Amino acid sequence: MTRRRWMADEVADSRAALTGAHANHLSRVLRAEIGQEFDIGTGTEVRRGVIVRIQPDRVEFELGELVSTSPAARLTLMLSIFKFDRMEWAIEKCTELGVSRIAPVIASRTDSHLATASMKRVERWRRIAREAAQQSRQMAPPEIAEPAKLKDMISQNPGIRIVLSESERGMMLRDVRLSGDETAFAIGPEGGWTEPELKMFRNAAWVSVSLGSMILRAETAAIVATAVLLSLL
Repeated sequence: MTRRRWMADEVADSRAALTGAHANHLSRVLRAEIGQEFDIGTGTEVRRGVIVRIQPDRVEFELGELVSTSPAARLTLMLSIFKFDRMEWAIEKCTELGVSRIAPVIASRTDSHLATASMKRVERWRRIAREAAQQSRQMAPPEIAEPAKLKDMISQNPGIRIVLSESERGMMLRDVRLSGDETAFAIGPEGGWTEPELKMFRNAAWVSVSLGSMILRAETAAIVATAVLLSLL
């Protein structure tokens, strides 16, 4: 039987703990008992954990043997900020698929109210990513960066860098040849990238690609592109 996985809030030597709402859910909702076993993600590895102490706001584990996991892909999603309910859905699903980092981007066509409000949404996005990582049995949740303007973020990602563009006609995403340890890809806002932004990408040596002739919503494009890139990796 597959053990449920939790991301530890605290790790020290051979002990780990869930705290706050996570501990409350495990102790009160799931009625955990001392001696129960779970997989515990420490941020760098996954180990078998046995509950040794239960409190309403804290559950402690003794960590045991390593749990075999697949190597995580080094895949960064630069996601332009769009309507929060749909953006949260994209963050959840791309986390389940296995992105390692999500960088919210303020693009030229990002709604100004959403751009301002995004600064207060980061912790919520991190909670969503953490829960999705636990559900899909990832080693660790993806890093969720602070929102930043495209011009401040475009040169930060090493490795292969890919921008999804509706105006691209020559190169399909499935035909990109990936090499190296890190890959980043950028998804534009509702309405797409502006021409000055696409020029900025070209000047920074990003590869422009297309997902095909259909115009996809931003959240759909993010999920499809994540799946394609992970299959190539």
